[in-house]
Amino acid sequence: MSQQKNTNVVLRVVMAQLNLLVGAVEKNVEMVLQTCLQARDELHGDVVVFPELTLTGYPPEDLLLRPGLYDRVLRGLEIIKQQIQGIDVVIGYPCRTAEGIFNAASVLRDGAIVATYYKQHLPNYSVFDEKRYFVPGEAACVYEVKGYPVGLTICEDIWNPGPVNQAAAAGAGMILNLNASPFHANKVLERENVVRTRIKETGLPVVYVNLVGGQDELVFDGGSFVMDKAGVVCRRAPEFSHGLYPVDFTDESGRLAPLPADDLQPEPEMLAGVYQALVTGVRDYINKNGFRGVVIGLSGGIDSALTLAIAVDAIGAERVEGIAMPSRYTADMSVEDAREEAARLGVEFRIIPIEPVFRTFLDALAEEFAGLPVDTTEENIQARCRGVLLMAVSNKKGKIVLTTGNKSEMAVGYATLYGDMAGGYDVLKDVPKTLVYQLADYRNSVSPVIPQRVIDRPPSAELAPDQKDSDSLPPYEVLDPILEMYVEQDRDADEIIAAGYTEEDVRRVIQLVDRNEYKRRQAPPGVRITRRAFGRDRRYPITSGYGKVSRTQ
Repeated sequence: MSQQKNTNVVLRVVMAQLNLLVGAVEKNVEMVLQTCLQARDELHGDVVVFPELTLTGYPPEDLLLRPGLYDRVLRGLEIIKQQIQGIDVVIGYPCRTAEGIFNAASVLRDGAIVATYYKQHLPNYSVFDEKRYFVPGEAACVYEVKGYPVGLTICEDIWNPGPVNQAAAAGAGMILNLNASPFHANKVLERENVVRTRIKETGLPVVYVNLVGGQDELVFDGGSFVMDKAGVVCRRAPEFSHGLYPVDFTDESGRLAPLPADDLQPEPEMLAGVYQALVTGVRDYINKNGFRGVVIGLSGGIDSALTLAIAVDAIGAERVEGIAMPSRYTADMSVEDAREEAARLGVEFRIIPIEPVFRTFLDALAEEFAGLPVDTTEENIQARCRGVLLMAVSNKKGKIVLTTGNKSEMAVGYATLYGDMAGGYDVLKDVPKTLVYQLADYRNSVSPVIPQRVIDRPPSAELAPDQKDSDSLPPYEVLDPILEMYVEQDRDADEIIAAGYTEEDVRRVIQLVDRNEYKRRQAPPGVRITRRAFGRDRRYPITSGYGKVSRTQ
């Protein structure tokens, strides 16, 4: 839809909040070309701003070590220069020079590169490894558009005072900030507070353009925004939405000032944001990797029910299959609830009992197990029977198995290797059990797809008679806060005990977390929604004496 400028507008900036594919330089270039034409011809933009490392997608990781990548990037830049006229294109890409590789942003105008900025602050914490690949820039970059000086910065630069102050000192009257900032709960508000701090220091309005979409474990939520010189949000793009969002600027005493949008997006709600992040991560992992659909083992429990709802919301019911695999310990209500979940969401549903397979395993192992008591071995065999069946369906039908383990279970090892951990993607890997319940209630507030009995009944693996999670673990309302402090905040046992938890619970939970690192190394990837997820975020040794030393002190 065409959007004309009013007479007070001196500059229109279009924020290109895009969902890109890592490594697909040619596809990304084609998307850039289409975006530029739309920004120029339909939105009548003067400048279109793309996210960080647009041409390669983010994070390209060790693709940056391949020399051929830079040839493809240069060809892509040349195509954009040749084909796009009449609008400034501010675009991110990796730039190889004699001094090293830079995380760069350039301004392309009518066939030429008129300015280039090199990112100065390279994040090397949490999920970021930029110092592995890039060298830092040192200088500000300020260029003129329609007579107004505009400064460029990239992502982490805005979290530090130096680059924005440097641009202000070089004469910038506004900052364009290109980002690939991954999601965690309430991240939008954190970003806005950081940008507001930079504005207080400089008095410069900021255009913050962020990437959107899923990339392996990371999800980028978009949420691009514009703040005026007083730190007021004038425009906020919707979260998890691929699209173009124009922002108009007027002249205010010779300086650029953004005009407020008529339809300012509200601040995002936490549960809605987390749920949409899970949907986005699942959708893009499945679609970008070319899977026909998904298969999920439905236990009748809350984790698999929530996973099923997320999968259907991500890719549609017609691409989702649910399979119940009851054992001798499975309650009738579990199969009933699994069937009801599938019916409410309209997915294909099958029942494959594991009892014959389980008996065959026990018969084959009878001599080996002779004289030994029944223990968790037999429980794990049941879980592994299910894993084999799901993987067989996956192989035959080209569907990825979505596992259903939550963060609380992954933390303490309450999962079976090659059993319920067998699969291609774990939707709830970074979702604590207490948050699982909140998300189930949230999803039911949209439409009632999870039976209330599933939410209300005590959680159980149903691998032994009358089994409940609470037989093996502290209650989740106790377990999850301990895990948050130990896993996400790196607090030690004494600090957690001082926060009001019993020494017995704290020591036991810490021992379980440390002892099960080997399991998590073999777990499938999953959507990151907290500040610190298992995987890229948290890298602890499997073999370690640290915990043993601590317990003797």
